[in-house]
Amino acid sequence: MSQASEPTGIGLPAKIGAVLFALWGVLHLWVGYEGVHQYLATGAPGLWKMLTGGRNAPHEAFQHATDALTANVHAHIILNFCLDVGGYGVLGLFVAWMIWKQGSWVGYLIGLIVIGIGDLAFLFVQVVPGIIELNAGTIGGPVLWFLAVAITPFGLPHLRR
Repeated sequence: MSQASEPTGIGLPAKIGAVLFALWGVLHLWVGYEGVHQYLATGAPGLWKMLTGGRNAPHEAFQHATDALTANVHAHIILNFCLDVGGYGVLGLFVAWMIWKQGSWVGYLIGLIVIGIGDLAFLFVQVVPGIIELNAGTIGGPVLWFLAVAITPFGLPHLRR
């Protein structure tokens, strides 16, 4: 009996989905890293540059805070956001591991629901309204997530009744 047809086997679609979740995780770890880098290198201006640039928030039109207190608050809030995104990246890697090694439906559901909440919020609050720059990185996360949740179930073990 082939592994794909065994009741406990993890099929190729689940492995592909796990790789997609892992890529999604790495992309989001990069956001956390880049947030720390920008915070240390340039503070609020560099962090704002990461989160603007879309058609409705072009870099050249964005007005940065002119007082140190407000700029410091902005820097800390955006750094917190970037670190939270990095935390989602860790979750994405954990979900990928659960699917790859265990064929876990729980891992899949965490990826579908928890990661989905974060990614869809980003898509519909930042990308679609044109706040953040539309590029491969900003649309890549939602595309990887969608492909992962669409493909993965076809390779997970059948649920037992």
